[in-house]
Order: sequence, then structure tokens, then C-alpha cells
Amino acid sequence: MARRIVRTAGQLAILSLLAFVLVALLDSRYRVLPNSIHNRLPQHHDQQIITDIEIASCLKLLSGCKKEAPWYRIEKDLYLEEHWIHHAFVHVVRKHEKELLDGEPVVLDIKISRTQPESEKEGEEWERKGAGMWVLKGKLRHNVVTAVDVLFGPDAEDPRLDWKLKENSLRIGKEARLSVRIGTPDSASETHKKPKLRIGKTGKFKIIQIADLHLSTGVGECRDEWPVIKGMKCEADPRTLDFVSRILDDEKPDLAVLTGDQVNGETSPDSQTPLFKMADMLIKRGIPYATIYGNHDDEGSLKRQELMSLTETLPLSLSEPGPETVPGVGNYVLQIMSHKAANHPAATLYFLDTHSYSPDEKKYPGYNWIKPEQIAWFQEEHEHLKSGIKEYSGIHLQMAFIHIPLPEYLHRNMIVGEWREGVTAPRYNTNFSKALIDAGVGVVTCGHDHANDYCSLEKQNEQPQLWMCYGGGAGFGGYGGYNHYVRRVRLFEIDAPAGRISTWKRRESDDIGKLDEQVIVDGGNVKET
Repeated sequence: MARRIVRTAGQLAILSLLAFVLVALLDSRYRVLPNSIHNRLPQHHDQQIITDIEIASCLKLLSGCKKEAPWYRIEKDLYLEEHWIHHAFVHVVRKHEKELLDGEPVVLDIKISRTQPESEKEGEEWERKGAGMWVLKGKLRHNVVTAVDVLFGPDAEDPRLDWKLKENSLRIGKEARLSVRIGTPDSASETHKKPKLRIGKTGKFKIIQIADLHLSTGVGECRDEWPVIKGMKCEADPRTLDFVSRILDDEKPDLAVLTGDQVNGETSPDSQTPLFKMADMLIKRGIPYATIYGNHDDEGSLKRQELMSLTETLPLSLSEPGPETVPGVGNYVLQIMSHKAANHPAATLYFLDTHSYSPDEKKYPGYNWIKPEQIAWFQEEHEHLKSGIKEYSGIHLQMAFIHIPLPEYLHRNMIVGEWREGVTAPRYNTNFSKALIDAGVGVVTCGHDHANDYCSLEKQNEQPQLWMCYGGGAGFGGYGGYNHYVRRVRLFEIDAPAGRISTWKRRESDDIGKLDEQVIVDGGNVKET
């Protein structure tokens, strides 16, 4: 009996080992594992050092374009899968420091240049690697290359700590650019510390809502450009980011909320590139940011969970995936703490995923809706937070952020702003607006319908209960149209001592400052403007 148990245990161990090896091999080629597991495999370990790098090009029909071990392939085709005949991939060799042979050269730096760069130290030499890539090799020292990544386009950015995007594109592929990490991450950069949100000394806190950036891999193409700048080709992403950056510099918000469709999925064969451009704009200015997703974000190379996993690791990001038991990705809560009462929240912000397209197109055509499980989660979160709110001596304020408008946006009561297009709310109503009203939330704001930028008042028994606002479309990569629509963003200002929330918009062109400024909550009560 004992011998049979030992034999069975041995067979199970062998089968488990074979299964692990098979999955690892499949993952190395087809990426079958989720990111949470995939990134923990040995080839992704942060403590490894790059000892060599090469580019392999091959015919699609004849080869998988994968070099044998110890080479590891970075899973981004330099042609973005758009070349009919060829693939090209960057390959690297990674080793732990303890695995290096005595005096074995490692990669110290990488440059993209037509001519050989000059070596600054004796014993260090630049090697030509093809496609305009030169690699500096030498003896192990403190700052060496420990990771390599690929981004795309002349406007690419890399906001990650310790990473540097190399100048110039590789002379192969579709404007492919290398980004390298120098040095092993220390504890400060390895651990992502989320910034704390707090009411300023003036008692105020400003939020900018950036809706529908629609950024692409590369500069992108403008849709419905207005105003047209004569003699200048409209590049969507540079113009969008220049506009939003100007408003950020002017308004100096304390928090940026991106309410979906940051990534224009159909023009983003590498979604990491537009995501990084969005984040870099905010990180450079020291502005914390929170994101939710729209119906286009996950139509590119990364799905919702992958986008969130990547965003969570970036500096100043407050984005969270939310509970796995709740439908969607990006159901979470942020609190803005009081200036006077350090441990008590002056305001609570709720973020919910409105998903994408209808799961029942025949019965409810159009777009998806907030699920009952999400509403139950929202109600539980609100009840849970009540204890901390009760201890706060001031007026506690609440806001909610979504992407797709609620069906109640169709009511359009007391509109402040512009209504230029039809409200593309879901056909099925789970009555989330009632849950917001019951919880005392004063304003909910969305994106999705680019050319609508109004706030509409929802009433019950003739009493104002909830302002429902649009952010207005900010990005030139998304549609505009509708009688020369000018791109815009919305801002909210929380005045904690007064228990007040005010809002206004800023436009890309013919900017006259605050547009349609209104007070929507005053003394803690929803105000009829």
C-alpha cells in the first residue's frame, strides 16, 4: 500500500513538472498565462542583467522568428504585424549577476545612430548590431542595462522610473524605438507609492476631467479637425496633448480623471505607446491621475485588465482594478482628505466601469450597462465609508465618474452647456442614478458622446437631486463634427469649507477661459442653477 502511494505521488510530480514546462513553453511563444503569472516567470525577473541584444528578421511563412535559448524574444513585432512578408523582433540575453562568468561583458548602453558612437572609457567598445543599433559592452558596474522594451512613433514617451527612451527609430519596422532601464530598481522605485489626495490650504481641490483622448500608436490621424490650421497637417496626438497640456499648465489641477477611451483601440496595435503618452503628460507636471475605461480602450493590443495592470505600476497613478468579484475593471473609490482633519475625508470619488457593447444586441442594441453587482458594491462601499465620514466635522461631498452616460441623461432637464448629438446611453436601465441619489452623490460625469458637454439636472418631487455632466471630447483622434465642434475638457473645483462643487469647461481654440461656469452643489446640497 505504501509503495503504491509513493509510486502515485511520483507520477503526479512528474506530470506536474511536465505540465509546468509545457505551459511555460507555450507562454514564451503565445503568452497564454495572465500577466500576474507571466511577469513572474524567470525571463521577467527584475534582478537580471542584459548581456547581449540582437534583432532577428524573418519571413512570416517560413519561420516563427524566434532565436534559441538563451535568447529571449520581446513580444512586439517591429512591423506591428503590418508587413505582408516579414516579421522582426528584438531578442536579448538575460542573466543573473551570480551567473556571469568572471569578466564576462554586459550591455552598458544602447544607441541608435548611423555612425559608431565614441567610447569614453578604456575597455568599453560599441558594437554594431544592425538596424542602426549600437551596443556598448564592458565589465559589470553599478549602472548597466537591466531591461529593454519597444515603443512606436516619433512622439513616443516612457514615463517609467529608471527607463530612458532612446532617440531615433530603428532602421527596421514601423518607427520602432527602444527604451532601456538602466540599473536594478531600488526599493524606492520598485515599490509604487500612491500619492495622497488632500484639500489644499485654501480649502479647495481642483479636478480636471479628460474625456476621450483617443490616442494612437504613432501620431494618429485627425478626425473632424476644427478649426483647420491652414498649411499644417493635423497630427491627432500631438495636437491633442498640446491642448490638454496647455490647460494643465494654466489650471494646475490637483487630480486628473480620465473617463475612458484614452486609447483609440483600432489605431493602437501597441496600446502601451498611447497609454504612456497619456501618463507622461501628467507625470511631468506632478499631477496624480485616476483612470476608467471606455468601449475603445481594449480594442487594441491590451485588454482592460492588462491596461490596468500596466497603469497601476506608473508613477502618480491612483488607478485600481477593483474587486475581482465585481463585473468590470476599474470599480474603485478614492477619498480626498481634509486639510484640517488629517484622517478624515472631505470628499469621496467613486469610479465605475460601464463596460463596452451590449451583451444582448437583439433586445437591447447599443451599449452595455452598469450591472446590479456593481450597484451593490457601490452601496456597500458607501455604507462602509460612512463611519469615517460621520467623524468629519465639515460637509462631506461626493462625485461619481463613468464613461457611458446613464439612461437618465436622456431627460435633459435644465441643460447648461451644449447638446449636439444623440445620447448613446444603454437601452437597459439598472437605475444606478437612484442609487447615487440615495447615497447623496451630487454629481456624476461621463464621456463617450464627444460633442455633448452639458450638465443636466435630475429632479425628484421637483427637488434637485443629481447633476449629470459630460466632459466633452478632448482628442482629435476621435470624432468631432456636429457643426464644427471644438475639443474641450471639464474642470470641477471642490470648496470644502463651503461644501460647494463648481464646474466649467476649457476649449482648445478661441479659449475665453472658464466656459459655462456653474455651482452644482452648495452647502452640501444639489443646487438648481
